[in-house]
Amino acid sequence: MLYAIISEDVPNSLEARLKTRPAHLERLKTLQSQGRLLLAGPHPAIDVNDPGSAGFTGSLVVAEFSSQEVANEWANADPYNEAGIYAKIIVKPFKKVLP
Repeated sequence: MLYAIISEDVPNSLEARLKTRPAHLERLKTLQSQGRLLLAGPHPAIDVNDPGSAGFTGSLVVAEFSSQEVANEWANADPYNEAGIYAKIIVKPFKKVLP
């Protein structure tokens, strides 16, 4: 089943986010190579693609996992979470309808 992983950053986390980004992306690339990643990306803090020093407020990942428990474990092991960048992570089942 697909799960939406909605993460919220702590304030002023841009520097730590940039430092941790390669490890975070590597995990996402693994999901992608397994054909399990539907989409992933950050939430810019301001209404532009590159928010510069304004940074990001969190992330969204939609991917396939065998269960809610496995999705929760994967989300909690994210390098951003382990580095203290995420203040909160919500994992919800997701039903893709369109496109």
